[in-house]
Amino acid sequence: MPQLTWRSAITGMALGGLLSLTNLYIGAQTGWTLGVGITSVILAFAIFKMLSCLGNSTEFTILENNCVQSIATAAGYMTAPLISSLAAYMLVTGTVIPMYQTIIWMISIALLGVLYAFPLKRRYINDEQHPFPEGRACGIVLDALHDGGEREGLVKAKVLVVAGLFSAMVKLFQSHAILKKLGLTFLAIPEFLDEWIYRLWRLRINGVELRELTVRVDTDFVMFAAGGLMGIKTGISILVGAVVNYLVIVPLIIKRGDIQPVIGPDGIAHYGFRTISQWSLWGGIAIMTAASLVAFFGRSSLIFSAFTGLFRKRQRGYDPMRQIELPMWVFVLGIPIVGGAVVAFGHHFFGIKWWLGVIALPLVFIFTLIGVNSTALTSITPTGAMGKFTQLAFGILDPGNIKTNLMTAGITAEVAGNASNLLMDLKPGYMLGAKPRQQAWGHVLGIIAGALVSVPVFYTVFLRSGVEGMFERYAMPAATVWKAVAELLTQGLHSLPSSARWAALIGTILGIVLEIVRIRSKGRFWISGIGVGLGMIIPFYTCFTLFMGAAFFYWLAKKGPVQLGFRLRGLFENVEPICGGVIAGGALMGILVAIIERILE
Repeated sequence: MPQLTWRSAITGMALGGLLSLTNLYIGAQTGWTLGVGITSVILAFAIFKMLSCLGNSTEFTILENNCVQSIATAAGYMTAPLISSLAAYMLVTGTVIPMYQTIIWMISIALLGVLYAFPLKRRYINDEQHPFPEGRACGIVLDALHDGGEREGLVKAKVLVVAGLFSAMVKLFQSHAILKKLGLTFLAIPEFLDEWIYRLWRLRINGVELRELTVRVDTDFVMFAAGGLMGIKTGISILVGAVVNYLVIVPLIIKRGDIQPVIGPDGIAHYGFRTISQWSLWGGIAIMTAASLVAFFGRSSLIFSAFTGLFRKRQRGYDPMRQIELPMWVFVLGIPIVGGAVVAFGHHFFGIKWWLGVIALPLVFIFTLIGVNSTALTSITPTGAMGKFTQLAFGILDPGNIKTNLMTAGITAEVAGNASNLLMDLKPGYMLGAKPRQQAWGHVLGIIAGALVSVPVFYTVFLRSGVEGMFERYAMPAATVWKAVAELLTQGLHSLPSSARWAALIGTILGIVLEIVRIRSKGRFWISGIGVGLGMIIPFYTCFTLFMGAAFFYWLAKKGPVQLGFRLRGLFENVEPICGGVIAGGALMGILVAIIERILE
């Protein structure tokens, strides 16, 4: 059966390049990246089904569709360094890394992740049959589309496209600059829904207007859909963190005088997200770091199982899998070559000492094993915890060098993340009978496509006003966390105000307690320390919109198709296509609007 064909490769690279931009947009707002596999599967199925109906294409096989999702998903994950380690490095140094260096760096660490992943594939997927829940779900969707009849697949595709068009139109009509140029200002959709309230009543806490504290209601449907995919437990945790931070703690700290306003051109004192976050991020980071490390080390059996059986001997004799698996010589030669290239690039681009770069490579191997094992069982890759642990290690090895601290941690976290996500993509292929060798080449194509599309857009749209301008316009929570941890490890606690030090201490204790309770309750306790911490380092209005999306789709799930009736039953049955379409349409239009607005300036 055809698998990695010209049309599946080109389609996967095109869809992956586009969908990588959705992760760029989501990541800049929330610090998270979302899987694009199911969205790419549905879109590819619909495209070739329509071409087939028009007589312009032969049947698009299920394994070709699987190759499309593998390529597209690899491209989607390529945005992670742009919203974390690389953005943090640029903020710390105050310089923009040349674009060609960013592309080379991202491709090289992603390729190293591929080389680390494939020797583990036969153990985790073939031999031990680990679930890889997100990958399994993608395999089930593929099987349903191709074997369950074309009608269901086309319905899902239509839902996805309609949701995407709706979200794109809303985002377009939020651009006052474009509508003004077209003479359609009267059709503009306001970014926030509270302006009319302030014409009647100035809502304040301790003399500070709520909108200065980011306590507003916005019209960002992309974040609404992202909340639907995150789930109600995460949504509630984020909202709890935001309410406690912005409505309780921050007003008290402003009154104390540890958060100072910025005097605007109008002569009026303003606070806003960036000013507030310079203080509140310390409590949020402490909660997130403590919770993620407890989750990381608290599951000792998961960490131990990552290493057991690693050197298990295989039976001798004829191996029927050798013709479809990647040959071992690829890893034996590839890891030293690509690993050496990563060390050389790190030294040349970022000033990482040679010996520190070499030390990072064994850490990559250890954390890749742990990350893959966690992803195999839970679909969660603890890149944040792994990055912070590496930052701590290199803070001891090279104290005071913030650039080394950031970029060595970037190597460890991004390589382990790429390896774990690759095995997630291989799971549906294994379920459906795909050839891993062809999926490996497809993943490499996705890496190239994701880098060549997302990096130029990142520089054109996000860095159009420089590094400081990017952090003024977007929350960039992941990069903020990386930067703050690096500064703390290199400068020490004495560099923080006393109230921020207390916030970090209390946040550390709270993060540990919340995560222990969550583990002991086997997930029945709804409040997540990582979610609470995230709610403290992104604007309140983003947190509220994420919660509303999570609550709405939770309500649909609780009602069920029978109680919802005919009109709402379609929403219940198509949560993934609806959310995927809204995210894709809104995020892509948001980036296009930013490009057009720059041209109009």
